[in-house]
Amino acid sequence: MKINKKAVKHFFIYFSAAFSVAIVSSLLYLFLPTVLESFDNRLRDYMFTIRGEIPQYDNVVVVDIDEKSLHHVGQWPWSRYKVAQLLENLTNAGVAVIGFDVVFAEADNSSPYKIFKKYNINIEDVPDYDRELATTIANTPTILGYQFQLEEDEFLNKKSPSIPAIFIEKNRDFGKDFLINAKGTILNIDMLQDNAYSSGFFNNIPDPSGIIRSVPLVMRYDENIYSSLALEIIRVAIGVNKVIINYDENGVESIKVGDFLIPTDRYGRLLINFRGPEKTFKYISAVDILNNSFDKKDIEGKVVLIGTSAAGLLDLRATPFESVYPGVEVHANLIDNILTGDFIHKPSWADGVNLTHIFLISLFVVFLLAYIPVMFIPLALVLLVGSGGYLLYYILFTQGLVFNIFFPIFTTVFATIVSVIIDYFLEIKQKNIVKNKFASKVSPAVMKDILKHEGDEIVEGSNKEITIFFSDIRGFTNISEAMPDAKALISFLNEYMDPMTEIIIEELGTVDKYIGDSIMAYWNAPQKVENHPDRALTAAVRQIEYLVPLNKRLKSENKPFIDIGIGINTGITTVGEMGSKRRNEYTVIGDPVNLASRLESLCKGYGAKIIISEYVKKRLKNKYIFRNLDIVRVKGKKEPVEIFEVHGFGEAKGRLKEELELFNKAVIFYRNANFKEALEKFEEINNWEDKKNLKICEIYINRCKHYIETLPEEFDVVFNHTTKE
Repeated sequence: MKINKKAVKHFFIYFSAAFSVAIVSSLLYLFLPTVLESFDNRLRDYMFTIRGEIPQYDNVVVVDIDEKSLHHVGQWPWSRYKVAQLLENLTNAGVAVIGFDVVFAEADNSSPYKIFKKYNINIEDVPDYDRELATTIANTPTILGYQFQLEEDEFLNKKSPSIPAIFIEKNRDFGKDFLINAKGTILNIDMLQDNAYSSGFFNNIPDPSGIIRSVPLVMRYDENIYSSLALEIIRVAIGVNKVIINYDENGVESIKVGDFLIPTDRYGRLLINFRGPEKTFKYISAVDILNNSFDKKDIEGKVVLIGTSAAGLLDLRATPFESVYPGVEVHANLIDNILTGDFIHKPSWADGVNLTHIFLISLFVVFLLAYIPVMFIPLALVLLVGSGGYLLYYILFTQGLVFNIFFPIFTTVFATIVSVIIDYFLEIKQKNIVKNKFASKVSPAVMKDILKHEGDEIVEGSNKEITIFFSDIRGFTNISEAMPDAKALISFLNEYMDPMTEIIIEELGTVDKYIGDSIMAYWNAPQKVENHPDRALTAAVRQIEYLVPLNKRLKSENKPFIDIGIGINTGITTVGEMGSKRRNEYTVIGDPVNLASRLESLCKGYGAKIIISEYVKKRLKNKYIFRNLDIVRVKGKKEPVEIFEVHGFGEAKGRLKEELELFNKAVIFYRNANFKEALEKFEEINNWEDKKNLKICEIYINRCKHYIETLPEEFDVVFNHTTKE
């Protein structure tokens, strides 16, 4: 099996390029994650926008302290008895669990009890709004909210909320702590906090770009673990008291509450699978709850979150869908995700998949683009990015798996750029190779066409039908001896070679080499040439015609007369780059080449200017003036070939036409072994004063006389040339 060294070399070039792209992308992925993570997050946000709103479980309702409520009830904070009334109305409507996305960090200043006490007025039977709310909280399924302080501050509150749940950390390496550690708390006033069955923190922590994409389900404070508001609502709703935190070597893997197994990131945060833009969930104005002007079916048996969408209360967040999004609805999304089990999460093995993805993309893109036309690369890039993006989109929203989006796109574009650069330099290198091979052999137009169409396979060996041309100056030894010195001889040769070469190139031929005073050329390689036999013969006739004015000028300069012979043959030859590692050239070899060389040699013996083979003649489409010379077997070739002399373009006229008609009749007599009749015709031509080729007639006259004297038993019309002439 033959190994294509160029293909192997190119394979290693492209493989090295793909590997380098993968290494660079991988290093960026590993060591610049925070810098580029923002791009990845924004691309994922865009996928959420494309996906749009999806149905939610319809088990979470938001009671909204909205602008309407503030208008009718008054500015926030409201008197605690109104909040108590809100809870009572919800409880009477059959709510399952109530969660507060609000913290009551200070006592109610509007409470009569507090006012009377401040002014030392008798406080017996005076309403205490805080106590009324505390009593209501104790008798309703209410989960209070509070907030952790995450930064050090001189005014930190160090109180801890109660912990009605048991937290179990499985497989934790106690030398590492992956959970977010709080520094302090902002709790409800003691009276409320102590009367609540439970509470949960409602910290929404944006990522560095300021967008809420994940929420911690658990946090550590003062060596204890605490639940988020959403997780605590779920725990209370299903009636379990145990929360299991599962660890692996990368950190937190998941959190289990009852039968709910919640996948998280290593820090115990849940990526939110947002159901849609603002108010995807059912919203009921708080004032409608206070006035009992709502449909109880809307909240019966459901989780109710009390929060605000009012701009002035500063609980608006940025999410993948919107830059202004109520914080309370973030918790609604979390609860819905857990209840439906519709999670998105980044598994612990995601980094391995992302790196593998980078390597596969690098290899695929570089090798794919290496074998498609340059004009299709932009389309291929769009298709690659689009299909890769769709695959990640499909995995995100059907399998819930979060993989990196930015780096596959970056790697695809990076690999495309590298592939184009490599192709460019390989093409430049190949063009330089081709130019070096053919710059002096073909015309600029042909060179341009070769570089445009042939590609990088041009110098590789192949079998092609070509037309081969050999020419030689007759009596060159005498000419060289007549020259005063070598410089004069070279100058004389150049006067002849330059116009002869130009004629070959103008007829789209390729000059193979100069052998002393000889020229070797061929047609239909490396560039495809239509009607290449005609092109070669046209060049030959033009050269013979050009010798007339050239010799006239040479005579005026007292320089030797130039006469040439030309041999032309057509056949299948081996074409390509040949030679050694140190020196090689693009050339042609094969029997058709040898025959063309022999035909050029025969010109001298037959007294002809141009001799072509039957293989050339039968492929010609233009009209020429032919003389049927002979059927010969040249030295080194077993098969006979019919040869023809060419006198010029078009059709013979006048005396030349008469001569050729008479000559062809004589040849027919000769080939039929009618030697006497043939001899008469040849001698008749030989007696003409204006005959065109005396030597060929003398050849046939001598043959006829020989066969008349010695009649062969079996006449062989083929004449054997045992020398190169």
